[in-house]
Amino acid sequence: MNDKIDVLDNGYVRLTNVMGSDLSVVNSARVSYDKESTDLSEKDIRLIKFLAREGHTSPFRHATVQFEIYAPLMVARQHWKYIVGSDHTMDSWNESSRRYVTEEPAFYIPQADEWRSAPENSKQGSGGSVSVDIGAKLTGQLMSLIEQGEMAYGWAIKNGVCAEQARLFLPAYGMYVRYYWTASLQSVAHFLNQRLAHDSQVEIQEYAKAVYELVKPRFPVSIGELVKTEV
Repeated sequence: MNDKIDVLDNGYVRLTNVMGSDLSVVNSARVSYDKESTDLSEKDIRLIKFLAREGHTSPFRHATVQFEIYAPLMVARQHWKYIVGSDHTMDSWNESSRRYVTEEPAFYIPQADEWRSAPENSKQGSGGSVSVDIGAKLTGQLMSLIEQGEMAYGWAIKNGVCAEQARLFLPAYGMYVRYYWTASLQSVAHFLNQRLAHDSQVEIQEYAKAVYELVKPRFPVSIGELVKTEV
């Protein structure tokens, strides 16, 4: 079973650990009656559907998954804002820091045909693609900016500046960061329902699709009932 999916130009989502299955959801619900299933039956599937439909979410917190994610900072911060607002769904987050890490930085650089226009009727989000000519100029300008930042960063490090200050020279929003996200099945489903939506940022949609593809085979019934956004 695939446990890693590449995303964007340099990013990826990797499933590193899984605790539980659809059966874990069933048994955590049935413990109220001192009952336990050893194999997932049609009766158990009906129970999962009932729990999801009626909003009885606590049994879905007894199954846990852990991901390693490598994403541009703009994606990671969107993801993090969701985590902060979802403490009841049980999440843990640890991220690499350029206070300590001085590895070669990587950046998300959209290609000429990947730049999007501003939306016509909203203050956020994006519209259709800009022309390839404009896109090519934007890609070139971004690459030039990154090159300048990396040179200044390298010069600062070489001349003894601490990493936590030298990083100020690196263009932040497109720089890739690596983090571990451990979450309950309820939390994962909430993230997917929010970030698979057509009006969410395109880049984070791609990460949500990867999370979905990795977690769905492990919890096919629960994810099928909890995630209502079309993939």
